[in-house]
Amino acid sequence: MVSETTDKTFENDTSKGITLTDFWATWCGPCRMQSPVVDELADEMSDKVTFNKMDIDKNPETPQKLGIMSIPTLLVKKDGEIVKSIVGYHSKEQLASILNSL
Repeated sequence: MVSETTDKTFENDTSKGITLTDFWATWCGPCRMQSPVVDELADEMSDKVTFNKMDIDKNPETPQKLGIMSIPTLLVKKDGEIVKSIVGYHSKEQLASILNSL
């Protein structure tokens, strides 16, 4: 399952374990392609990884603070520390490989 995160909840939502946050917007075509891939991974890996999504139009503070300039951006954190920033569309296999390496 993919949870919605906001500017107010992001730090808490991504503070423990391995988390993947999908920064997206409704008007972004590549984001709409990436979203089902993230959903599939969440179904398969939710025992190891916490999955979140953040709509950058509704929550502009966090992407600005993190320097996110392009979407989709997938931010991977481990125990609250950023370990990987993935920009653009990536296949399920590519993302699974990255997450499994952690």
